[in-house]
Amino acid sequence: MILVTKWFGVFLVDRDRIVKKVLFEKDPVAIAAKLAKVQRGELLPEEERLAVKRMKVAEPRMSSLGKPEFLDSSFIRAEDFGYSQQLRQKAMVELGKIRTREPLPADRFILQAVRGMDDLIETINLMSERLHEWYGLHFPELGDYARERRYAELISQNGLREEVLSVLDLQLESVGAELDEKDLTAIRSYAATLASLYEEKEALEEYIAGRMEETAPNISAVVGPSLGARLISLAGGLRRLASLPAGTIQLLGAEKAMFAHLRQGKKPPKHGIIFQHPTVHRAPYWQRGNVARVMGGKLAIAARVDYYGGEYIGDSLNDDIARRVEEIQSKYPDPPVEKKRRPQEGRRRGGKDRPRKMGKGRR
Repeated sequence: MILVTKWFGVFLVDRDRIVKKVLFEKDPVAIAAKLAKVQRGELLPEEERLAVKRMKVAEPRMSSLGKPEFLDSSFIRAEDFGYSQQLRQKAMVELGKIRTREPLPADRFILQAVRGMDDLIETINLMSERLHEWYGLHFPELGDYARERRYAELISQNGLREEVLSVLDLQLESVGAELDEKDLTAIRSYAATLASLYEEKEALEEYIAGRMEETAPNISAVVGPSLGARLISLAGGLRRLASLPAGTIQLLGAEKAMFAHLRQGKKPPKHGIIFQHPTVHRAPYWQRGNVARVMGGKLAIAARVDYYGGEYIGDSLNDDIARRVEEIQSKYPDPPVEKKRRPQEGRRRGGKDRPRKMGKGRR
């Protein structure tokens, strides 16, 4: 016998004959609540009530009750038990409402925060470039003494060149032009907006770090919360990152280089965004591929442990990485010797073909 769950009830079937059944209440809200449990992979009380020994089930979701086996259950029709298509439609609408109100996994918020951070960085870079050109008409030398947020704050809080020099305790003669009051007001307002964006960027970084410590502590321990969040964003979520092989994680962020290798025959990439990790980018160029491979393997383990709710093993993973990096350094201490290419036979230095010697009987 096989246990089958339809949208209107649960049935225990022997071939094409219904042995037992438990029908759902003819209420769209009640039906939707049961279907939501089914979609979440949970067992229904009706299914446990009809379960018998040595039976099979029609879905892997019920594998704890029996062995899954395919069954064509089209002979069990809702109309035969008094359930109309209008009731089904209303139940599906209620099901949609229930699923949309369910809490989302934390990695969805991390993904959006990282993409928001990218948008914010792009905006900051554009506005910073514009501010340097705009205020540079008045005080072009300021860029040598202040950068990024400090540059914007000095302009928004002080404005005139003389006041900025006083704050920095500098004495120099600028080649910039003088500003009218209305021009200075506009520049200071623009600089204040840019300074507020820098503050928002720092707040967003703190939010991402906190979320990563809660959601993916092992990934954060291996590569840091910022880089770990970017890996989750590139993969499309923690669940997909946990399903990727180590080699794919190693190359996340290097898709263009990989396509260039496949289509144009260029050298394959050895690493993707994990190049930003100090362990990788500080390694000598001939060791980076092996180091990146080690990082990709440990990240694959960390992602799986984080997704399936395992214990914290970040310290152990970092110890393994440090040990493997030492082995790579001792095994490959010197750069590889490049082999010299031999000139092709039958060619001169200038690249021209040697004339062939004519054999006997040839002209």
